[in-house]
Amino acid sequence: MTRHESSHSAERALRERVKELTCLYGIAQIAGRPGVSLDEILQAIVELLPPAWQYPEISFARIVLDERCYSTPGIRECRHEQSADIIVSGQRRGVVQVAYAQERPVLDEGPFLKEERSLIDAIARQVSLVIERRHAEEERSKLQDQVRHADRLATIGMLAAGVAHELNEPLGNILGFAQLAKKCRRLPQSAKQDLEKIESASLHAREVIRKLLIFARQMPPQKTRVSLHQTVQETLDFFHGRCTEAGIEVESFVPPELPEVSADPGQISQVLVNLVVNALQAMPQGGKLTIRARACDDCVSLSIEDTGIGMSEEVLGQIFVPFFTTKDVGEGTGLGLPVVRGIVEAHGGIIRVESTVSKGTCFEIRLPVEGPRSVEEKA
Repeated sequence: MTRHESSHSAERALRERVKELTCLYGIAQIAGRPGVSLDEILQAIVELLPPAWQYPEISFARIVLDERCYSTPGIRECRHEQSADIIVSGQRRGVVQVAYAQERPVLDEGPFLKEERSLIDAIARQVSLVIERRHAEEERSKLQDQVRHADRLATIGMLAAGVAHELNEPLGNILGFAQLAKKCRRLPQSAKQDLEKIESASLHAREVIRKLLIFARQMPPQKTRVSLHQTVQETLDFFHGRCTEAGIEVESFVPPELPEVSADPGQISQVLVNLVVNALQAMPQGGKLTIRARACDDCVSLSIEDTGIGMSEEVLGQIFVPFFTTKDVGEGTGLGLPVVRGIVEAHGGIIRVESTVSKGTCFEIRLPVEGPRSVEEKA
């Protein structure tokens, strides 16, 4: 090799090395941008690839991640292609590809240089790191949201308990005096009607306070053996007329031989009533309500399913947040579902929900056949 050829080869190697470093530096800059989505990052990275290869004018690039594709304009299937797998947490998640649209002389790897093999492997590793970092940030954000949510619930619980106790006494006085006043002789009819409204409003407020106390775990369940078959039957009997009038078909698949659960019968009835009421309200034009129960392992599963309006993912994420409601003012307190979850969890159970807009919602409750033992029983 002549001195001129040697100099030309060194110059070409240096030029290629500069392109490689420029590409990797560009990837580092893109990955460090705040507030940029992963889709935007991967699309920006893929556009840096063609200029880093030996023949940028005929190069196409593509990144495939979980069957989603990010590519340079005009990409098409090419004969000569160089690729590297994207490995995230030990699993193959995709691939980085660079291809030439035209034939080029054979070098180290087809028409590609060995330095380009090292480069595409380094790019695949960088993409993997970007994805892992993004997943870690998402997990950290979820954990922070959960902590904030737990703190908020604890604060709301303490506030609710305090407010409930403070209101109970004056509310009891209002209700008591209204009931005494109704007994007065020669009471004008209009005054009697007003007192009945006061009594009704006081009873409603007392029910809200009771829900607040349950939510704040100030009213522990009084457990006994409860038959879900009987509880469901009594609840459906109560709503029979309303369902018929609203054009709602009811189906119940709760076998009598279902194992009994250790629970507070009043609270379990409240759970069922709240969920049935929600289901009926979700079907203003009629529909179908289906209640199923089955024994599974050491618990009993009870599901309440409707064919109503369903819920969006945004609403679904907030239904257990106290005081959140999609109902009109005066039609809901936003405590029904938080109280339901509080009761279920106080019984050592879990509650799950699935919903699709315009198709319906299904709540599933799982209660242990042998409920969690009390402190006295453990002792």
